[in-house]
Amino acid sequence: QVQLVESGGGSVQAGGALRLSCTASRYFSTKCMGWFRQAPGREREGVAAIYTGSGYTLYADSVKGRFTISQDNAKNTVYLQMSSLKPEDTAMYYCAAKPCAWPGWLRLYASEYGDWGQGTQVTVSS
Repeated sequence: QVQLVESGGGSVQAGGALRLSCTASRYFSTKCMGWFRQAPGREREGVAAIYTGSGYTLYADSVKGRFTISQDNAKNTVYLQMSSLKPEDTAMYYCAAKPCAWPGWLRLYASEYGDWGQGTQVTVSS
């Protein structure tokens, strides 16, 4: 099991940008790391994910072209750069991890991820 700590959330106006960070307690050579979000009254949804073995990425259609997931293996950290933010991006954002043997395991289903951070709030005002 790995502990995950998110940071970087906050309040921003529509059109603005934020960068979220997720630091793992130990090295993640071959893991799938994902960012998920949950707004009040809604189900948790996948936003973006990365296979840390090669940097292969996956995005939800709603954030393609606006969000970028990246990794810094030396810091055991995954980032989510969010740009052109919209009010509908408002949610609690969670980092998650699961073991992955190859990039084909990379998906955005929350039920497949076993390790979760505590979440960081993102609020976008119009």
